[in-house]
Amino acid sequence: MISERLIARITEEVLRALREGVPADVPADGLADLCRDLGICRLGGAPGETTDPGLASLIDHTVLKPDATREEIDRLCAEARENRFASVCVQPWWVPMCADLLADTDVRVCTVIGFPHGMNRPETKAFEGRRAVHDGATELDMVVNIGALKSKDYGTVERDIRGVVESARSRATVKVILETAYLTDEEKAEACALAKAAGADYVKTSTGFGPGGATVEDVQLMRRVVGPEMGVKAAGGIRDAESARRMIEAGATRLGASASLAIVQGDAAAAGWSG
Repeated sequence: MISERLIARITEEVLRALREGVPADVPADGLADLCRDLGICRLGGAPGETTDPGLASLIDHTVLKPDATREEIDRLCAEARENRFASVCVQPWWVPMCADLLADTDVRVCTVIGFPHGMNRPETKAFEGRRAVHDGATELDMVVNIGALKSKDYGTVERDIRGVVESARSRATVKVILETAYLTDEEKAEACALAKAAGADYVKTSTGFGPGGATVEDVQLMRRVVGPEMGVKAAGGIRDAESARRMIEAGATRLGASASLAIVQGDAAAAGWSG
């Protein structure tokens, strides 16, 4: 497992690279000062974070498959309304419809940016973000530029994320999808540090379309890197209440799932609830 010392060193080097253009050693006890100098130590939770302890309130009820129909999206919104999920997460085409259907509820509308591979141009992602917010999205799940990250092109990755953050202009929460199955532990830590530096609200494990999904180990690592100031979303392969609970215990504050009903129904059964 990646050590706390290595996490601190990776974070320090990523931040120094952004500030000066070259990696450099920074004493571990100087990291807090460096963060303050860069203006990235944000206080408080992510905007709009729910305080309801129920599982449903932590779930982004998700349908991202390309062949989803209008009837399926209508049903998704009805289920979200009934179960009081945190959001519905849909492809950008469906955002206006979902915004209309959920206008009188607390359920937020989430959509994806640069999906599913993250290799769009930064300007394209920023435009996607602006358009999604215009259409009624209040949460944006963007995919990191995986190739730039693995190339250690930190400046490009930070600017890519920041462009979407600025396109949201405080009107939408931004979650950065790392697609962890493609990354080493060191690269996951680098991505988390870059997302925090760029002003994102969450880091997220997976798209659900990559070679792997969320793991407890990845959630724990991401939480250790971003600290308490950011949210961590676990997504990909979460299909029951027990796996959902494990992700939350590991540090996740939001879950992405297409099996949302099975999760909350299983949770109700385990608690002895009816209905």
